[in-house]
Order: sequence, then structure tokens, then C-alpha cells
Amino acid sequence: MAQHISRRELKKDEVRDTLAHGAEALLSHQTSTIVLVVVAIAAAACVYGWRTYTARQAEHAESSFNSAMEIFQTPVGPAQAPGELTYTDENKKFTDAEKAFSKTAKDYGRTRAGQLAAYYAALSDEKLKNDAAAEKWLNSVAASKDVEVASIAKFELAGLDARSGKTDQAIQTYQQLLAQTSLLVPKPEVMLALANCYRTKDPSQAAKLYGQIKTDYPDTPVADQADEALALLPAASKS
Repeated sequence: MAQHISRRELKKDEVRDTLAHGAEALLSHQTSTIVLVVVAIAAAACVYGWRTYTARQAEHAESSFNSAMEIFQTPVGPAQAPGELTYTDENKKFTDAEKAFSKTAKDYGRTRAGQLAAYYAALSDEKLKNDAAAEKWLNSVAASKDVEVASIAKFELAGLDARSGKTDQAIQTYQQLLAQTSLLVPKPEVMLALANCYRTKDPSQAAKLYGQIKTDYPDTPVADQADEALALLPAASKS
């Protein structure tokens, strides 16, 4: 015979089941919360670790860059003061500088100092007449997401193109630089370089640019250079 279950006992069972489900839900919620907290802590640790790593990389890159720059700026010739370091041969100096900058660029290419090192490696190669190597470095820096660093590389690359007879390519790059704002590559400097490119290709355009520089940037060294360059143009191009 089945035992008779009173309504009071049924109520107790319902309450017990409710409490059990509530406890289970609470435990599940706590477990989920713990998991989320652990994930958050792990993510924060990763972020902190990455920031610490990148900060150290930036410090090492800057130190390496400064060491290379000391070589780049070392004078050539007899020492002017006791204990002053000098080079007796310019090619040796820029060979050493190129090696030092190249190492910095390869080891810390993701940092600004590493990208600037690549730029100065290019300058060193230009001093050594290694234009192909310089162009390779400059192209890599010109692709940087750092607008300022990319701008100085593009400006130098345009100058290299102009000296190599790639006038149209240089003009195109200068025009691109004029269309953007850069602190490291001032607009009047770009205008002057562009005008110089036009001297033989389109003297009237060169004259127009020289005149604009004198008007927009009076009483500046760039305006003086523009004035001197304008005076050397054929008279017909100035009309």
C-alpha cells in the first residue's frame, strides 16, 4: 500500500527542490563568474606583459639607435680636442654607421627608433654611393604606418629619384607630400624640391613655385633659396 503523503510534506519537497535548483543555479553562476574573472585576469596579465615587453623593446631600440647615431655624427679628420673620437676615412665611418643602423632596424623594426634606423641606414648608403641599397631601405620606411617617419623617407626617396634622373617619379612623390601635413617635412621644403625638379622639365612651373614660396614664406632661408633659383631661370619662364 502506498504511503499517504500529506500536503505539508509535498510543500516541503517543493521547497527543497526549489532550494536545490536555486543552489545549483547559484553554484553555476558562481562558477561562470570565477571563469570570467580568471579570463579577465589572464587577459590583463597578457596586456601588461605585452606592454612591458614593448616598452623594453623601445628602450633597447632607442639605445641601439643612439649608439649608431654617435658613429654617424663622428667627425672625420684630426681631433679638435683631447680625447675626441674621429674617423680618418669617411667611407669607413659611414660603413660602420650603416652596419650599426642596419642591425638596429633589423632587431627593432617594429619600433619608431628601428624605423628611423632604417632611414639613417639609407642615408649612410647614399654617402657610400650604394643607391640601390638606400632605395630599398627608404621604400621599407615609406610603407610605415607612422606618417611622420614615412614622410621623411618619401622625401629622401624623391630626392634620390631626382638625382637618378627619375624626374617624373620624384615629382609625383613631392606632389603627394604636398597633399598631406607633416611636421618633419615642412611644406616649403617640399615646394622648393618640387620647383627644382621642374627647372628643366617645365621652367614656367618652376618659376611659379619659386614665386609662391617667396610670397607664402617671406624672410625665411627657403624664400632666399627660391629667390636665388628664380634669378637663374631663363627670362621667358618668368613671364
